[in-house]
Amino acid sequence: MISIIICSIDPVLLAAVKENISATIGIPFEIIATDNRNSTKGICEVYNDSVAYARYELLCFVHEDIVISTQDWGKTLVRLFKDPKLGLVGVAGSNYRPLTPSAWAGIGPKTVYQNIIQAHKFKKADDALHYLNPKKEKLAKVACVDGVWLTTTKTIASAIKFDQDTFKGFHVYDVDFSMSVAQSYTVAVTFEILIKHLSEGRYDQAWMADNLKFSEKWHSKLPLSVGEHAPELLMSGEKSTFKHFIEQLIQFGFPMQVAYNVLWRNNQFFNSYGKLFFKLNYYIFIKYVLKRRRNMA
Repeated sequence: MISIIICSIDPVLLAAVKENISATIGIPFEIIATDNRNSTKGICEVYNDSVAYARYELLCFVHEDIVISTQDWGKTLVRLFKDPKLGLVGVAGSNYRPLTPSAWAGIGPKTVYQNIIQAHKFKKADDALHYLNPKKEKLAKVACVDGVWLTTTKTIASAIKFDQDTFKGFHVYDVDFSMSVAQSYTVAVTFEILIKHLSEGRYDQAWMADNLKFSEKWHSKLPLSVGEHAPELLMSGEKSTFKHFIEQLIQFGFPMQVAYNVLWRNNQFFNSYGKLFFKLNYYIFIKYVLKRRRNMA
């Protein structure tokens, strides 16, 4: 038996996903859907409130803009969570959470595990199956998972909770919850359940602000690596991810000092990648100087 938890802002999508869940889940369930259209609550608070109401031990947090293709997926989750060490399951995630603030995919495809059909709402593009499973596993251990579809237990979600005090909007809650769960349990991506996500993610200033809060909160635990990675991969990944981070800071109007604060925090970059640390210091300066010159032109 599973409690399905949904933070809803679209009654049409909600009705559709309810019907889809009923047709595919294969075991008894309940749906706890919160109409959040006219509320000031962020998704963390909605999720925490819903956990308190849940009747069943298995909890599945889903976005309402999904379509689940797999039949009897509820039975799969019941089987997976017979493992007491398993704490959180998603359908997309990364086995490396970098020092650099980033989206859930971290430093990119070489550390990503996912099995999801991506549709598009904000641009014209064909649906695409995003499948990355280098070891051909049914269940891959990762550092964090994407929030489009999350399954955990009521015991865990009641004890750990989503951080509604830090994250008051609708961003980064998934990576933050993943990090919290990963301190005591296994976080994993399942390749036995396929869903279609009807919209792609978009990043903005609010997302970056929450990403910076995440970085500050977890800096002593980062990077979080699950499994073995070549040092060269991690260094090149941190380099490219930090450069992209700087581009996003500039795009969203954050001052140069924010980039330096992240780079210099606890000397983690310096201790791990000394030469890269000095190069990134220079790169920050150059990018912001060029921005200033463009603005003055």
